[in-house]
Amino acid sequence: MKSISAKAFDQKFDEGEDITDYLDFSSATPVQDMSKLTQEINIRFPQWMLEALDKEAQKIGVTRESIIKVWLSERLKQENPCTF
Repeated sequence: MKSISAKAFDQKFDEGEDITDYLDFSSATPVQDMSKLTQEINIRFPQWMLEALDKEAQKIGVTRESIIKVWLSERLKQENPCTF
């Protein structure tokens, strides 16, 4: 692996030059394809439940989707602690 200053590295990168000679891949780990790890679903909720979810989400500053994911995850871990 060759050495280079951060400024020179950034310049080469910005100009589209090959920078692989300056990278150390020995400890790199592959990034998982998130599209294969998630699946989109549609769920119908009663209006009162959506309003309650929105209220709770607003209290802690997250989105409705986030609070649903967190609450479901917590419950699943509680019910099946060995699978997580």
